[in-house]
Amino acid sequence: MLTSLTLAHYLTLGAILMSISLAGIFLNRKNVLILLMCIELMLLAVNMNFVAFSRYLGNLDGQVFVFFILTVAAAEAAIGLAILVVLFRNRRTINVAELDDLKG
Repeated sequence: MLTSLTLAHYLTLGAILMSISLAGIFLNRKNVLILLMCIELMLLAVNMNFVAFSRYLGNLDGQVFVFFILTVAAAEAAIGLAILVVLFRNRRTINVAELDDLKG
C-alpha cells in the first residue's frame, strides 16, 4: 500500500524540527556549540516549510529562497565556529555562563 505525502506531513515534520530546536535552545544554555546546532536545525525547519509550500502552490519562489537561507546558514556556521575557536583558545572553555564579560 503506497500512500502519498501531503502538505500536512511536511508541515508536521517542520513543526517537530522547530520544537526540537526550541527545546534545545531553552534547555541547554551552557554549550555554545549545541546552541549553534539548534539554530541550524531551526533554519532547516523553516526551509522544510518553504519547500513544502512551494511544491504545494506550484511555484519555485520558496525553493529559490531556500538557497539564500542555506547561504546565510553556511556563513553563520563558519563565522560561529571561528568565534568558538578564538574563544576556546583565549578562555579554554565554551561554557556560556563563563563568557559573560566582553572586553574590547
